[in-house]
Amino acid sequence: MDVQAELLKLQDKKYGQFQQKLLPAVAADSIIGVRTPALRQMAKALLKSDGAAAFLTALPHKFFEENQLQAFMIAGIKDYDLCLRELKAFLPYVDNWATCDQMSPQVFKKHRGALLPEIKIWLQSPHTYTKRFAIKMLMDHFLDEDFDLSYLELVAAVRSEEYYVNMMIAWYFATALAKQYEAALPFIEKKRLAVWTHNKAIQKARESYRVSVAAKAYLQQLKIKQR
Repeated sequence: MDVQAELLKLQDKKYGQFQQKLLPAVAADSIIGVRTPALRQMAKALLKSDGAAAFLTALPHKFFEENQLQAFMIAGIKDYDLCLRELKAFLPYVDNWATCDQMSPQVFKKHRGALLPEIKIWLQSPHTYTKRFAIKMLMDHFLDEDFDLSYLELVAAVRSEEYYVNMMIAWYFATALAKQYEAALPFIEKKRLAVWTHNKAIQKARESYRVSVAAKAYLQQLKIKQR
């Protein structure tokens, strides 16, 4: 399969212009403009094809959509060890929030114990989207039945100058306030996060339908006033 040729056949230029506004960190000329459902369908077909291995190893890619294909293909790998190996090879090339956030391997749900040490390593990465991915994995897989207070501590300890890391920290704590309110609240009450991240977490929690009206009112009182 000539991947780039197939992507160009699916091009929607107006959609591409829309994506450019959402992805300011991505070079405009690297965005073809292909809608996500079409990319997911293409990724499924490519993963089953003889060209899968060649595509996955052809890094770095030229186009944003190729990175999206790679993310969706990795997410579809059913063997944990193979999925993790391909993910580790790809993470250094992830250069935007969309590719990072939409790469959610289903096989991780069955291997949380093995995944956790990897997450802790990724949290220490200097690479923006590797760190963001680590926090998202904690949010996706460790805020329900496998929750532990120490995971909140891990995320609260992260300090970064990167907007996309801090936004993910805020998203994580907003989700934690929705799912593990009693455990997460002290981190807000004690101002354990950086000021911007603290306020953004409160904002996102107050926008959530999963947080009670009373909790939203209380959280509003905990916002930090900035000069």
